[in-house]
Amino acid sequence: MNARRAGLRAWLGPGRPAQLDVVADPGQRRALVVEVVLVLAVTLGLSGLRSLLALVDALLAPGSLAQQSVAINAPVRKVPLLDLFYQLTGVIQLLAWAGLGGYLLWRSGIGLRCIGLPPRPATRDIGQGAGLAALIGGPGLGLYLLARAAGLNLTVLPSALNDTWWRIPVLIAAAMANALAEEVLVVGYLITRLRQLGTGEGRAVLASAALRGSYHLYQGFGGFVGNLVMGLVFARIWQRTYRLYPLITAHALIDTVAFVGYAVLHGHVSWIP
Repeated sequence: MNARRAGLRAWLGPGRPAQLDVVADPGQRRALVVEVVLVLAVTLGLSGLRSLLALVDALLAPGSLAQQSVAINAPVRKVPLLDLFYQLTGVIQLLAWAGLGGYLLWRSGIGLRCIGLPPRPATRDIGQGAGLAALIGGPGLGLYLLARAAGLNLTVLPSALNDTWWRIPVLIAAAMANALAEEVLVVGYLITRLRQLGTGEGRAVLASAALRGSYHLYQGFGGFVGNLVMGLVFARIWQRTYRLYPLITAHALIDTVAFVGYAVLHGHVSWIP
């Protein structure tokens, strides 16, 4: 039992923000740069490139962006049970991305506590996350509606899944997995590595926010700007508090309300496309 607890403490870290020195050794710096590039190339950086290509494709299509639509959660397989399993693979992939970022930090001596992920969130983390969700969610929806009205954003369909018994649980799981993967990689992992490479705090915030905005480009310019602003706020909050749980909670709540709310209200409320 003691050995297990010692192993858990080693994984979680000492429970305080990591005081990181800038890596000076050229070989170690190259290794860090290669690691960051590879992580982004197989996770959210690649998603950003694909989103850019999707936006270019939409801009080249006839009609304005607002006349086109894009579904975030869409059916992929015709057989409902097979589609359930396929949707769950997406959830597993997101969790694996989060695990990859956490594992690489741990391998270099930076435990999960050091990036704000102790074993359990504090009560205040949940409350702060709910408040942050309200602060970001409302203006974000308003920005989306304005961008769509101006023809700068596609019509976003948060869910196009068929009305099956598993639709709502899968949408909630997807929202939580999105939140965990994005906040661990884009905030905890990326900013920590940039700090080790000597990047200033302000530039690290900009890099994190730009990455977050990039993989939402498939939604249009409104999606990019909205998530860029969200990224600026989230990254700065983390730099000041070193708590990831409020960010994960806020993100999960925003996505859950969007995914489940759309699935439940679509066809019953006139202003929802």
